[in-house]
Amino acid sequence: MSFLEIKDITKRFGTQTVLNGINAVIESGELVCILGPSGCGKTTLLRIIAGLESAESGKIFIDGKDCTFLPPSKRNFGIVFQSYALFPHMTVMENVMFGLKQKKGMTVVEKENKALDMLRLVDISDHKDKYPRQLSGGQQQRTALARAVALSPSYLLLDEPLSALDAKVRSRLRTEIKSIQRKLGITTIMVTHDQEEALTMADKIIVMNNAVVEQIGRPHAVYNRPATSFVANFIGTMNFYVRGKEKRGIRPEKIKIVDCSQPYDITALVQDIEFKGAFTRVHSLVPEENTGISIDLPSDYADSMKLRRETTIFLQIPDEHTIRYSMCSV
Repeated sequence: MSFLEIKDITKRFGTQTVLNGINAVIESGELVCILGPSGCGKTTLLRIIAGLESAESGKIFIDGKDCTFLPPSKRNFGIVFQSYALFPHMTVMENVMFGLKQKKGMTVVEKENKALDMLRLVDISDHKDKYPRQLSGGQQQRTALARAVALSPSYLLLDEPLSALDAKVRSRLRTEIKSIQRKLGITTIMVTHDQEEALTMADKIIVMNNAVVEQIGRPHAVYNRPATSFVANFIGTMNFYVRGKEKRGIRPEKIKIVDCSQPYDITALVQDIEFKGAFTRVHSLVPEENTGISIDLPSDYADSMKLRRETTIFLQIPDEHTIRYSMCSV
């Protein structure tokens, strides 16, 4: 069942159009990532969903109600900002209790128990008496998340919530946020410029570029069948080459290096070999077309091939994994 509908939203700042006719439907209980490069309009869209910005035109429907002109205080959402926005003079417990203190119909004990439940949910109850300055970045993020969900909001907004963290903490928190979101069953909309975050966390991805939506879909669909060459190039790595009047694309992991005695489509020269841990990326050049093609291989297999720079390789380009675009999308 659809929970939030974004209908033809347009927003301008002066002469610059930052959102140009945005349409999207978000289902109840989904975790949706709005993904795109800096300046594409994704944070502005999140702020319009929250009521923190107004649109030039278009409508926002929340749970079937037109909320286009509803103030933020009436929209019942929780939000976690990139900077966490914790109160530095309050402990972890006091930060989480801040919103609960204003909530009617609950006793003080019930509010304290609710706050403790949220701290246990995000695994930070042992730090409840610490101040934000005494916490790591990941612990601050957990505190901000606990505060956001303590009031049982109808939906949750996350604005680049993991961008300030180091890679290992970010990876761990991705899994934890998704787990918490599933336990609570809360509709969540997250802004990110990180494709890995979107692919690993989202039920649905909204890919934006230059104020418009390029594609909406499940992570596997967006990765395997990118609708435009921008999406193909922005999410993961894509090899592009031209055949006739078509621009074609294929992912590096879909290309096979074969023996010259087997059928092959392209002959290339190895230019560089890049070890990436579990897989190795082979950068090659098709001399007659002056086109670069990258191939991803399991590292053990790549080692066994004993590839060297300027080695000639023979490539199979499976048609079923090839995506075709019109030349106007170049």
